[in-house]
Amino acid sequence: MDEEAKQREREFRKQLNRSARETASHSIHNGVKLIVHRPESDSVHQMEYEKLSRSLMPIVREIARKTLPLLEHEVSSDYAKHQYYGTKFQADSMAYRDFRTFAKKRPPSDSPSLVVGLRVDESASMAAFGRLEAAKRAVIAVYEFCQMCDIPVLIYGDTADVSRLEQMSLFAYADFDKVDPTDRYRLMGIRARSNNRDGMALRLMADRLAAAAHKTKLLISISDGQPKAMEDYTGGYAMTDMQQTIAEYERKGVTFLAAAIGQDKNVISQIYGNERYLDITNLQELPAKLVRIIARYL
Repeated sequence: MDEEAKQREREFRKQLNRSARETASHSIHNGVKLIVHRPESDSVHQMEYEKLSRSLMPIVREIARKTLPLLEHEVSSDYAKHQYYGTKFQADSMAYRDFRTFAKKRPPSDSPSLVVGLRVDESASMAAFGRLEAAKRAVIAVYEFCQMCDIPVLIYGDTADVSRLEQMSLFAYADFDKVDPTDRYRLMGIRARSNNRDGMALRLMADRLAAAAHKTKLLISISDGQPKAMEDYTGGYAMTDMQQTIAEYERKGVTFLAAAIGQDKNVISQIYGNERYLDITNLQELPAKLVRIIARYL
């Protein structure tokens, strides 16, 4: 990047940090030392992306191919009045004597009224049993599908307790407020790190989605275990925080789904509720399953 682009990137990262800290200050996570990172990509990330996406793209394109006609032929029920021609005669317009006596349907909006957030648990246990690669394949599929269908998307990863000065880490891989073609390579920076403070991650992402003007706001969490962070963010305390966060933001129009890919599936189901829970037993099915779920919300 040139110097001007680097400056814009720094300003955007500062903006993300200010916004996230403001949101956290109104919750039980007030005082938790938080840093929002904007990871960069390099040639290694690009090669990994090319390798993982090769087998995924035909599946994603096929789902998008079936979805796009539904968006393009969406029927509008809103009529624009006072037209010279149209499909509906407006008798009350005759009094104006300006020959604009018809109404016609407005075209559908240029993009679907859906915004998607994808949260990836980057706790240390994600390194086991192929979970990390499954998560990367899933985010590639979701990202590319959203690009094809012009759906705004947030893809963030998170971990906790990296250091005493960084108790919560958020990684902004793709953000609808700053779309960048290199985001697809940035996604390959997802990795297993430390602990997980799930409720805080959900709150920060849900708050961004709740502020969006879109009609449908979908937040999907990919996680392999129950929340656990220092000092005492675990067990019933963490579970209650997550359930209260979900309830609060569902009232604000955010829909939550949890894709459980690890050993704590029963706990994750208990936290989110059966209606929000996706049991991903076969990790190979995760990318296509998430994309088809998103397509159903269009």
